[in-house]
Amino acid sequence: MKVLIIEDDPALSQGVSEGLRSAGYEVLAVGTGQEGLDFAVGPNPPDMILLDLGLPDMDGYDICREIRAVSQVPIIVISARDDEIDRVVGLELGADDYVPKPFGVRELVARIRAVSRRIGGEGASEKTDLQTLGDLAIDRKAQKVFVKGEEIHLTATEYELLSVLAEDPGTVLRRTELLERIWDTALYVTPKTVDAHIAAIRKKLAHPEWIESKRGVGFRLDIPR
Repeated sequence: MKVLIIEDDPALSQGVSEGLRSAGYEVLAVGTGQEGLDFAVGPNPPDMILLDLGLPDMDGYDICREIRAVSQVPIIVISARDDEIDRVVGLELGADDYVPKPFGVRELVARIRAVSRRIGGEGASEKTDLQTLGDLAIDRKAQKVFVKGEEIHLTATEYELLSVLAEDPGTVLRRTELLERIWDTALYVTPKTVDAHIAAIRKKLAHPEWIESKRGVGFRLDIPR
C-alpha cells in the first residue's frame, strides 16, 4: 500500500514516514497542499492519504474537497484542530477518519488498517453477495453501490455505514451502535459523526426513504419503483 502524507511539519512528517515504512508501507511525503493534490489526482495515485489541515499554501478542507471531486481514495485527516466542529466538517467533506495530534504511530497504523478493511483491503474477508433493494443494488464483493444501474461513488466509511444499515432495511439502529460497529474504539467520534456521514449518503442516494427518530437512524431501502 502506498501512503501519501501531506504535512508541512518536517519532524512529524519524517517520524510518521519512518514508522509507516517500518510497518511495511510505501510512503511519499510532501509539504504543501498543491504538491499533495498533484500526486493525489495524478497518473500514479496513492492508496491512502494522510492530510494535515494547516498547510502553508492551502486549507486542508479545500484539498479534501478537491480530491473528493475526482477520487474516492481513502483520506485520514491528521490535525491539531480537535474541536468537534473541525471533525464534523472534515467528515462531511469526505474524510474517512480524523486523528487529532498528537498521536502515536502505532495508533495511526491501526487507523490505516481499519480504513483499509472497510474498503476491502488489508485483512478484509471476501464478500460475494449482491443485495438488491428496489432501485438500489449493493455489490458487497466489489464494494460498490448502484442506483438504477448507475454507480454511486461513496467513500469507504459511507459504504460501510450504508452496508450495515442495509443488513436489516427498515430497522432503526442507535447511533451509538453504529459508532461501535464502524468506528470501533475511536474515542473521538460522536453521534454527530454518524449524522455527518448520513447526510452525505442521503445526498448521494437522493431517492431512498429514511427512517429517523430520537433513538437512531435507518433506511427504508426496499422501496417500490
